[in-house]
Amino acid sequence: MKAVVMAGGEGSRLRPLTVGRPKPMVPLVSRPVMEHILLLLKRHGITEVIVTVQYLAGVIQSYFGDGSQLGMRIEYTVEDVPLGTAGSVKQAQHLLTETFLVISGDALTDYDLTAIIEQHRQRGAMATLTLARVTNPLEYGVVITNDDGSVRQFLEKPSWSEVFSDTVNTGIYVLEPKVLNYCPTSQPFDFSSELFPILMRNGDPIFGHIAEGYWCDIGNLEEYARATRDMLEGQVGLEMVGRDMGNGIWMGERVDIAPDARLVGPLWIGDEVKIGPGAEVIGPSVLRDNVIVDRRATIERSILWRSCYVGERAEVRGALLARQVSVKSNAVIFEGAVIGDGSTIEEGAIIRANVKIWPNKQVEAGATVSSSIIYGQQGRRLLFGRNGVTGLANIDMTPEFAAKLGAAYGATLPMHSTVSVNRDLFRTSRMIKRGIISGLSSAGVNVWDLTSLPLPVARYFTQVSTALGGVHVRVSLNDQRMIDVKLIDKQGRDADRNVERKVEGLFFREDFRRARLDEIGMISYAAEAEWRYREGFLKSLDAQAIGIAAPHLVIDYGQGATSGMLPGLLEQLGCKVVAINGGVQENRPITASVDPQEVVKQLQALPPPFPPNSG
Repeated sequence: MKAVVMAGGEGSRLRPLTVGRPKPMVPLVSRPVMEHILLLLKRHGITEVIVTVQYLAGVIQSYFGDGSQLGMRIEYTVEDVPLGTAGSVKQAQHLLTETFLVISGDALTDYDLTAIIEQHRQRGAMATLTLARVTNPLEYGVVITNDDGSVRQFLEKPSWSEVFSDTVNTGIYVLEPKVLNYCPTSQPFDFSSELFPILMRNGDPIFGHIAEGYWCDIGNLEEYARATRDMLEGQVGLEMVGRDMGNGIWMGERVDIAPDARLVGPLWIGDEVKIGPGAEVIGPSVLRDNVIVDRRATIERSILWRSCYVGERAEVRGALLARQVSVKSNAVIFEGAVIGDGSTIEEGAIIRANVKIWPNKQVEAGATVSSSIIYGQQGRRLLFGRNGVTGLANIDMTPEFAAKLGAAYGATLPMHSTVSVNRDLFRTSRMIKRGIISGLSSAGVNVWDLTSLPLPVARYFTQVSTALGGVHVRVSLNDQRMIDVKLIDKQGRDADRNVERKVEGLFFREDFRRARLDEIGMISYAAEAEWRYREGFLKSLDAQAIGIAAPHLVIDYGQGATSGMLPGLLEQLGCKVVAINGGVQENRPITASVDPQEVVKQLQALPPPFPPNSG
């Protein structure tokens, strides 16, 4: 037996979730809604499926393909224009030669499809409509049946004065192929308002089957939240993905939860989720794959899609965050708020109840948003701060952000000019630095790659070389999660505000210069940077006087880049050095301050480095 899954819905009442994705692809706990339906079909032995698609059809086709990954066979019919429920199925008539099932790809159900099909066959029906009892039938097509189950009357979306039954049409039908002969070709046509009344007038056997089980038409944001809650609370007889940790908590793979984090079920936590120290996640809540909940943050009765970030002491209560939403520290999002894909809520901002924010918007720090943001973009007008361009590593500071920043900076410089680019020893800095280099090259700017030298060396080399400016990437001194990008002028000093304004303007307008293929910038390693600094350093000192004095020094290198060249300089000057933490170590922890007593203890533990009475 074959099934037709209707998946052409745009889902306008689910916006902003359906801006950029069709309604059947909205994720419900662990899977897109439509995948739950396909797996239900497979459970009942139906593995041959025809999917009708229209709005953003390619998203569905690329995700499910031919169905082989699910152990099914999927074919597609594409509507160039919406054809209605029956009209879309009519397009697949050539594939439907025997009894078939029609089901919506954007509703959630666990109905016994086998029982519905069996009753259809026993009654010799032309059409069997699956009915559900609901408390509020106003949003559905109401159906009344006779004692034998035959359909007597239809009424689409009645008012309260017109309600004559609490049994509504679920959009799940078992049909005989010849019903499609009543449908016109390539014209909009509807099952409940047009086709089924024709069957009744012609005396064709049409029956209703009141099903037992769960059914929810995910037609709006409230119903989407309800369906999610019902799944978490075990009211839906569908398979949950992940490990059952008890207490209503389901968990994926490689989850990192701090020992003092507080989890209260029901929860579904996806793969590679990270929940920081002191954070609270209270159900019913969903945290899909790669979500990060930072220290002391609170998530309560909320749904977070993939790759969201919730910053330190931020609060998300009763809200819905779509994919890659970033909520910065101390921000608060209240009940019923919905934040679209890729949006950023800056530090301390407040999103009031029921506010909808469309994708890729940016709410400024400290702002209070009381009405929905749909058109335009509330973004920050300043890219640079006191420490240059600053942001959370791999949240704000991503490779694509870095490439845009490099392209914007490169566009302020003449073609074929040169820029020095340097970084500290952290892997995150290396990632951002490479993105910046790519952007500079795309703008036709050559790059001196200094690898990872101390910042004074980078400044000096920029001054004495052919470079017109420089870039230094470092992990913030006060917070290892943050990345700073500093621009350096030709004199090796921090770039002035005029340069920053030019870069900001190009960055936000995305007015990037794209070099021709033969003008893409070259990348070279500046092997002479160290010796040029060494040469300049020694010339600026009275090396002979220092050598005569032969001072004794104790230096803590902090396992940083200075340990790669300062020892050689000091030795050349005749200094006698006791080195602490002299090795180079990537991703070493950064300490905001040094305890002098701890340093004294380390020195006391060292063996005598110099002969007695050596001065």
